[in-house]
Amino acid sequence: MIEDKNQQRTSISELGEFGLIEHLTQHFEVKQTSTVKGIGDDAAVLDFKSKKVVVTTDLLIEHVHFDLSYMPLKHLGYKAIMVNLSDVYAMNAEATQVTVSIAVSNRFPLEALEELYAGIDVASKIYGIDVVGGDTTSSTTGLIISVTAIGQVDEKDVVYRNGAKPNDLLVVTGDLGAAYMGLQVLEREKEVFKVNPNNQPDLDLYT
Repeated sequence: MIEDKNQQRTSISELGEFGLIEHLTQHFEVKQTSTVKGIGDDAAVLDFKSKKVVVTTDLLIEHVHFDLSYMPLKHLGYKAIMVNLSDVYAMNAEATQVTVSIAVSNRFPLEALEELYAGIDVASKIYGIDVVGGDTTSSTTGLIISVTAIGQVDEKDVVYRNGAKPNDLLVVTGDLGAAYMGLQVLEREKEVFKVNPNNQPDLDLYT
C-alpha cells in the first residue's frame, strides 16, 4: 500500500530522527491527567497516585503479522494500538498511555509514515490515550512496530487469567470468525493479483 507512483514521496532522511519524531507526533494532544510529561524529553513522566499500573507490549513484524499488499497503513496504525489496548482492558484496567517504536526501511517515504501515525492518532482519540514516547530506527527487513500500553486500575478490580471460575459469564462482541474469513479472502485476492497485477474489480454496478 506504499507504491502509489502518483503520490508525493519525501525521503525520511530529509528530516533526521528527531525531526521525524517531531513531525509525526506534533498533532498528539495530552488527554490524561496522569501524564505529567509526554513526548519531547528523555523519558515520559507519569503519576498514577494510588492506582495499580498495568503494562503490556506487542510487536508487529511485516510479513509475519501484517501484509502491506492489502493492509492500508492507516488501518495498521490503528491495529497496532488496539492489539495492546485489548490486553489492558482484559485486566479490567483503564488504558491511559502508549509508546510507539518503529523500525523502517528506506522504501517508506514520509507520507507512508504519516498514514501510519494517522491511524495511531485515530485510536488515541477514540480511546482517550496519550502517546508519550517511543523510538525510530532503520530496518533492513521491512516495517517493525512495537507498542507498549500502560493502564491504571484499583487493586481490588484487577482481573487475572487464573481468576476465571466455573459458571462465570463469557461475553464477546463482533462476529466470531469474521476476521479469519476476511483474511482468507484477502489472501485469495492477493494470489489473483500476483497472476495479473493489472486486474481491477468490476464496480460498474455500484457507481
